[in-house]
Amino acid sequence: MKAAVLDEYGSPEVLHYAEMPEPQIGADEVLVRVRACALNHLDLWLRRGLPTQPLTFPHILGSDIAGEVAKIGSEVTNIRPGEKVLLAPGVSCGQCEQCVAGHDNFCKVYTLFGSGVQGGYAEFVKEPAVNVIPIPGKLSFEQAAAIPLVFLTAWHMLLTRARLQPAEEVLVIGASSGVGSAAIQIAKATGARVIAASSSDAKLAKAKELGADEVVSGKGEFAREVKRLTGGRGVDVVFEHVGQATWEQSIYSLARGGRLVTCGATTGFDGKINIGYLFARHLSILGSFMGAKAELCAVLELFKRSLLKPVVDCVLALERAAEAHERLEKHEQFGKIVLAVA
Repeated sequence: MKAAVLDEYGSPEVLHYAEMPEPQIGADEVLVRVRACALNHLDLWLRRGLPTQPLTFPHILGSDIAGEVAKIGSEVTNIRPGEKVLLAPGVSCGQCEQCVAGHDNFCKVYTLFGSGVQGGYAEFVKEPAVNVIPIPGKLSFEQAAAIPLVFLTAWHMLLTRARLQPAEEVLVIGASSGVGSAAIQIAKATGARVIAASSSDAKLAKAKELGADEVVSGKGEFAREVKRLTGGRGVDVVFEHVGQATWEQSIYSLARGGRLVTCGATTGFDGKINIGYLFARHLSILGSFMGAKAELCAVLELFKRSLLKPVVDCVLALERAAEAHERLEKHEQFGKIVLAVA
């Protein structure tokens, strides 16, 4: 099969188009003919090299995958060859206490396609049958690939971790990203008032089109503007994933009793906080990573009801994977960059 492959760490140019062996499936596995695979910031970090997640080369990136079922193992009963599917991006053991309790993203061996196992920058990918989900409605492969990781992450952050309530106010940092554009929609569907922060007027305008009630520049001391827009109160929830560059202002944007939930730190991990301010204002800081498969099913139900929509920035051929990485690194996108696999 053809694939965009990593043989070493480095800049986008280390991604190259090459022949790889077609995956061989087991009795409880499915082989999917990949039609589209969306990028995530995780792809950039893995390509550059993460000490905590070493890769075995050659390696194929890509966590957000949609395609057609090509083959099924002898014990697979939930899916048939030819069905159009997307993949739950997280892989777990399925047997431990956390998995049995429905918290598969808490599993000790939890990993993602394109990280701990080979991913979707390829013509074929194999996966456990439990990860294979029919594409809802009339979504294209490119639209379906833009859903799983970011909408699952945003859902888990806002509803499971931060417990966002109707009529609360939420500040979405990095609104132009895949996870940010998902958070705007989920928060609006919940009934919250959404303030979106991003780096340019063009991106802020798109955030308004997506449903944001108010927008602020994500640069400088934006907490002052957030307080002005909330009558001096601040927001109930801050949706964070930018990290060091916005961390302090995100904290100061919170109302008393507010919750900051974070899933990433694309600008750095050194976030400072005044501990006195934290306890005096009854603030909560919540970490979040991915979400359970059951939560992805809930997300997809809202797509069936047309309450959510995928946000695709652009579609590039698999051979242009390096170019796609460059666009994501420059933060030029609004929504998801998708690779189309012919």
